[in-house]
Amino acid sequence: MTRRHVAQAATLLPLQIVKGTAQNSSIKVGLIGAGSRGSYTAAMVHKNPKAKITAVCDVTVEQMAAAKTKIGAPDAKTFKNFQELLASDVDAVMIATPVFLHPEHFEAAVKSGKHIYMEKPAGLDVVGCKRVMRAADSAARHVNITFGFQQRYGGVYVKAKQYLDSGAAGKIREIHGEFLKFALKGDEPVQPPPRNEKEKLEQWKLWRSTFGEVIVETYVHNLDAINWFVGAHPLKAVGTGGRTVEKRGDLLDHLSVTYDYPDRVQMTFAGSQMTPRWFRSNRERYVCDNGFIETAREYWTYNTGTGGPVTEKSPYDITQDSLAAFVQRVTEGKPENVGVRAVESTLTAILGQMAIDARREVTWDEMMRSA
Repeated sequence: MTRRHVAQAATLLPLQIVKGTAQNSSIKVGLIGAGSRGSYTAAMVHKNPKAKITAVCDVTVEQMAAAKTKIGAPDAKTFKNFQELLASDVDAVMIATPVFLHPEHFEAAVKSGKHIYMEKPAGLDVVGCKRVMRAADSAARHVNITFGFQQRYGGVYVKAKQYLDSGAAGKIREIHGEFLKFALKGDEPVQPPPRNEKEKLEQWKLWRSTFGEVIVETYVHNLDAINWFVGAHPLKAVGTGGRTVEKRGDLLDHLSVTYDYPDRVQMTFAGSQMTPRWFRSNRERYVCDNGFIETAREYWTYNTGTGGPVTEKSPYDITQDSLAAFVQRVTEGKPENVGVRAVESTLTAILGQMAIDARREVTWDEMMRSA
C-alpha cells in the first residue's frame, strides 16, 4: 500500500477498535526519557482526566524518581529498559529521549503497536529519518503517531493558517523566520569528548553526533510551521554559520539559511544561541500579496492595511494543544499518522545544515541521495 492509501484506510477503523477505545475513559501512558522535557509534557498529560502516566523509563533511578514527583505520579512503574516498558500494559508512549536515539526508539514503539507521541526531530541525519519514515509507514492503521511539532495544533497557529487559507492576505510572496535566544555566554566549562556511554548521555546536547546541530534539534519547530503554511518542503538551500563564543562540543552558535520553495517563494531563516539573557525572538513572518501575517507560540498577527494590525495572544503554552489533541484521538479512536510530514520537516532542517557545511547550494534531491 502507498502512504496515501494507508492514510485513507486509517479512517476506516474496525468497530470493535473504536468501541474499545472509546470505553477506555483513562488511557495508560508510559514515558520513555525522564529528562526535563519529558517530565514537563508528561505532567501535562497526567493532568488530563482522559489519561494517566502509569510507567516511566530512564537509564538512571534518580531521574525516574524526580520525574515521578514532577509529574505527580508516585505509583507509576519504573523501567530501565525501554523494551520492557513497551511490553507492559500501557496504551501509549511518549518518547523524549536524546535525538540520536529517536529512530531506534520510534521503530521499536511502532513494532509494539502502542500509540506514539515523540518529541521532535525525527532523527539527526538522513539515514535516521528514512528509518523513521519506513517505520511510520509500517504502523498499524489504528495507531496514532504524533510528533512534538506543537505549532500544528496550537490555537494561534491554527487561526493564522485558516486566515491564510481564506485568501484575505493573498498568496505568500516571501517568508522570514527567526529563533534568537540566550543559551550560552561563552564561558561555560569545556569538557573533553565523551569516552563512554555515561558521558555520551551527559553531553548529548553538545555534539552533532548526538544532538544533530541546533537547526535540526531546535529551529526545526519554525521550519515545520513554514512547511505547513507553504504546503510543501523546500527544493534547495544555501546557508552559512559559525562559532563566535561557543567553545564546547562542535555545534554552531549562529546560522542563517535561505530556502527556495515551489512557485519562486524564498524563505530566509536566522538562528542564534548567544543573544543577551533578556532578549528572545521566535517567530515567522509571511509577506503576502495583500497583507502580512506573523506567527509565534505566544500570538499571531495580521495586517492588510485597513485599521492597523490585529493581534491575538495565546493564553497558555501551545504544547497543551498538541498533547490534548493526541489524547483525544487515542480515546476517541480517530487515528492520525504524521510520520511522513515530521520526517520532511526534519529533513528540511538537515538540508539547511548540509548547505551550511558545504558553503554552497544543496538541493533536496542531492540530500536524499546522500544516504
